[in-house]
Amino acid sequence: MYRTTTMTVRVSGALSEFVAANVGKGGAYENVSEYIRDLIRRDKERAEREAFDRLKAELNRAFAAPEQSYKPLTAAEVIARNRV
Repeated sequence: MYRTTTMTVRVSGALSEFVAANVGKGGAYENVSEYIRDLIRRDKERAEREAFDRLKAELNRAFAAPEQSYKPLTAAEVIARNRV
């Protein structure tokens, strides 16, 4: 089950003007909450894409390595190595 959290964010100056230009008549969003939710979704997608790209790059390096460079690892060793 999802829970709703209310947050208060303060912006001023150029940031406030930028938000105002994107909300309401002529803007892409009906209200500030809709705009912020979209920004958060996009940032979440970006973070997930970056994590996937890092994993893909590591797998590509592993598959490109010569077979004699492989060494056996336990699951705990793999988990510890990837906590970085």
